[in-house]
Amino acid sequence: MKNYEIERKFLVKDLPLDLKEYQKLEIEQGYLCTKPVLRVRRENDSYYMTYKGKGFAVREEYNLPLTKEAYDKLIKKADGVIITKDRYNVPIENIYEDSYDLIAQVDIFHGRHEGLRLIEVEFDTEEEEQSFVPPDWFGDEVTEDYSYSNSWLSEHPFN
Repeated sequence: MKNYEIERKFLVKDLPLDLKEYQKLEIEQGYLCTKPVLRVRRENDSYYMTYKGKGFAVREEYNLPLTKEAYDKLIKKADGVIITKDRYNVPIENIYEDSYDLIAQVDIFHGRHEGLRLIEVEFDTEEEEQSFVPPDWFGDEVTEDYSYSNSWLSEHPFN
């Protein structure tokens, strides 16, 4: 069981594709605490609570499944803004392995964060993360910019 995440985050420069062609998740999430991060999330019809440790590209992460009823109670206790977004899972080429085993998670935000578009890519190893070359349609990297973390966005509207 993986108890950490390895990811990089980017702004979207240009979407050269039709997102409707890819798997879509409707996400709603709220933060019970931001230091440390304790989040509840709904992805379509799945519900869970997540603990995330400190860090940016590599950090601890634990997920606990929730029932819809538990989620409905906990989301009401969330601090700040409830984040809503659509996530599209877009396969991208891993040029170092000549395969398409990486997924660009393209997040299109709604509500208080309307207009924000981010891309996250998760990796199995730190070596893979460090050697990743983003496609041309990715914008600036914001992995270590806390103002683009969802926990920050739960307390601060996107401008």
